[in-house]
Amino acid sequence: MARTVTPLTDPKCEAAKPRAKDYTLFDGQGLFLLVRATGTKVWRFKYKKPSGKPGLATFGNYPALGLKAARARRADALELLAHGQDPIESAKQAKIEAANEAGNTFEALALEWHASMAGKWSKDHAVRVLKEIEVDLFPMLGKRPVSDLKTRDLLACLKTVEKRGALDVVGRLRQRIAGIMRIAVQRNFIVYNPALDLVGGTATRKAKHRPALPLERLPELLQRCEADTGRPLTCLAVSLALLVFIRSSELRFARWSEFDFTRSMWTIPGERAPIEGVKRSHRGAKMGTPHLVPLSRQTLEVLEQIRRLSGRFDLVLPGDHYHWRPMSENTVNKSLRRMGYDTKIEVCGHGFRTMACSALVESGLWSRDAVERQMSHQERNGVRAAYIHKAEHLEERRLMMAWWADYLDANREKHITPYDFAHRNTDVVSVERGLQAWK
Repeated sequence: MARTVTPLTDPKCEAAKPRAKDYTLFDGQGLFLLVRATGTKVWRFKYKKPSGKPGLATFGNYPALGLKAARARRADALELLAHGQDPIESAKQAKIEAANEAGNTFEALALEWHASMAGKWSKDHAVRVLKEIEVDLFPMLGKRPVSDLKTRDLLACLKTVEKRGALDVVGRLRQRIAGIMRIAVQRNFIVYNPALDLVGGTATRKAKHRPALPLERLPELLQRCEADTGRPLTCLAVSLALLVFIRSSELRFARWSEFDFTRSMWTIPGERAPIEGVKRSHRGAKMGTPHLVPLSRQTLEVLEQIRRLSGRFDLVLPGDHYHWRPMSENTVNKSLRRMGYDTKIEVCGHGFRTMACSALVESGLWSRDAVERQMSHQERNGVRAAYIHKAEHLEERRLMMAWWADYLDANREKHITPYDFAHRNTDVVSVERGLQAWK
């Protein structure tokens, strides 16, 4: 005859005192309270596994786990046993699934993706990417398991950003979501990347081409530059920008220490020392690697004039009021507007790059690789990029920059096409000799 067990009560559990040896207080149906000699009280559940072997599960300590909660745990265990499941094995599996679920969230994979990519970026860029993800993606997607995310969920998040007009951000976020969800596919959390179907789901900003003058208007531009009444340093900055056709930040943040006048070479570093209080002043060459700018005779003359004005400072082109702050990013365009140009539709400072590139290509003298390297364009073909970067084409670029400066001089009075200038009888010989010497 089975022994009758009197169910426990909270007062009895609370009143149980430690003895010299451990002892048990039974509640029935396999549940008992183990009172240790140390005074610790532990809920345990004794049962028979589906295999027929004895099992013993620990539910937790009393009073942290009360009598009512312990009985609920017993009821759950008995239900599992009724379905042929071992409570202990089920608990282990639940812990594994919970751990997988924690690593299966969009936020967890996003942080993993960011960590894997950060080594390829500058420190500041990595910070900006993480900030965008935290602000624009985590609120709607962060805590959700990636296995639950469909294309419509990802698109809804992008649409929220789109509504505030941040279309450039939307484009970047779409690429980042695709990278994050790719990890989910690789981890076998999902079988298909739903981010691949986001393309076309949001509006895109129409590409803006920076305005540039047709080359036949070069004489007009050069004459207006010479007649400009702006401050001397500004006029010289415009001339320098036209001669070297580099990007605005590469020019504005230039330091005298970057110039080697003995070699007639300007080395724009991949990153510069930041200037306190000046946004993005750490920017160097756009691609993050040093960019070499051979200095023509005309460029050296302009730099010498600039050095008389700012040579005692660190910055080549300081601002009006503080020598340690660079001139405004609008300085060159403001000067062009003063000359009578509409910088939105006629020409802007960045348009000098287009004009130079057009002339160099149309001349027929220079290799594509040399032009691309001097323009500091990124080569998308990885093999070609490695070759071009290593080769540099530096001697050809020296001749090319000298040719561009001479071409500008030739257009000061009357326009001549790049091809005609390159193939004048007197100049063809000298250029070809230079190229032969370089080869």
